Amino acid sequence: MLERDSREKGDQALMEAPRSESLPVRKKEKPYGPAADEADRLRAPARREEPFEADEDREPQERDGRDEVRKSWLRRHPIAVALGLLCLLLAVPAGYVYWDYTSHFRTTDDSYIASRQFAIAPEVSGYITAVPVTDNEHVNAGQVIARIDDRTYRAALDQAEAQVAAAKANIENINAQMSVQQAQIAADQAQVDKAQAALVFAQQQAARYQYLAKTIAGTVQNAQQYTSQLHQQQAALDDAQATLKLAQRQIEALKAQRDSAVASLAQAKAQRELAQLNLSYTTVTADQPGRVVQLSAAVGQYAQPGANLSMFVPDDIWIWANFKETQLDEMRPGQPVTVDVDAYPERAIHGHVASVQPGSGTAFSLLPAQNATGNWVKIVQRVPVKVVMDNPPTDVALGPGMSTEVDVRVNPHPSLYEQLRAWL
Repeated sequence: MLERDSREKGDQALMEAPRSESLPVRKKEKPYGPAADEADRLRAPARREEPFEADEDREPQERDGRDEVRKSWLRRHPIAVALGLLCLLLAVPAGYVYWDYTSHFRTTDDSYIASRQFAIAPEVSGYITAVPVTDNEHVNAGQVIARIDDRTYRAALDQAEAQVAAAKANIENINAQMSVQQAQIAADQAQVDKAQAALVFAQQQAARYQYLAKTIAGTVQNAQQYTSQLHQQQAALDDAQATLKLAQRQIEALKAQRDSAVASLAQAKAQRELAQLNLSYTTVTADQPGRVVQLSAAVGQYAQPGANLSMFVPDDIWIWANFKETQLDEMRPGQPVTVDVDAYPERAIHGHVASVQPGSGTAFSLLPAQNATGNWVKIVQRVPVKVVMDNPPTDVALGPGMSTEVDVRVNPHPSLYEQLRAWL
């Protein structure tokens, strides 16, 4: 009993003693049992970690042990290893097929639908009497968009028609006067001819009696009488010729009056055409098929010339695809294009490249970049490419500003994927 108590006290002292201190060597017997094992553990020096050794520095037996561990893991997971190898074998050719297929295309999502939209405005003023269209309605060429009160313009057209009729009547009157004057000229010409004939006879008579008077076969009185008649016939001829010239001058004056009347007629016709145009402008129509957008016209509104009644988006639309300048090397007009509209992702729209803008988008902006000033950093520029749709859908609304994605096929040769698909 005493011996057991002494052993317990000795064990408790060993446990409470610091590790750095060495226990005194006792002459007594060594303790035995669990207490002796704990004491030996406490007296043992601290274990130091061995330095890392590479597989080459380890013993052959240790390396063989690690290889056995690896081989045992592979043996324990054969299905996972097989699936990994299978996936690797499938991923490499699949990646190559995908890369080969995508290399045939140039793609961008920086693309938008564009058109030459414009404002519809009246040419004449007046109150709007009818607006037979509504917002976003599709109209055909020639379809009425708005009507303006045309009573004033119809009256102006009637007045222009009356002026045209008056100008025509004036021309007809001058033509009649010219006809009368032509007859008068003919009569005066006859009088001139008659006076000339009488003058010839008077010349002959005067010459004959002058000869008789000189030969004492006739009297001097008769010679003087026929000489006087000769002078009278000469005066009559001069008078007839003067009358003829006056009549001819009159015809020239009538011709000038007729030219003026013809000019007045042309002016009246021009005014009539202007009145007809103004009357036609009272009906505002669509010049091409398209859609009426942002309609502001209303019945009873007073329309001013040039005032905006509505915006108009024509059916002729296209796509501006802003490709990077590094994507334009193989891009040419006429290449096929596939268009995906963000608003209608289920629609596959086909088209073709129409043209490539000769310059980047920033070069034609309001404030173009000045690369010759300040610090310069090279940035890949975007170049607009015009894409025309071959089969635009007609049952949905497409308009400027809508986002699209464009794929341009720059390599016409079939890819490996397409060949496999055709073969399968």
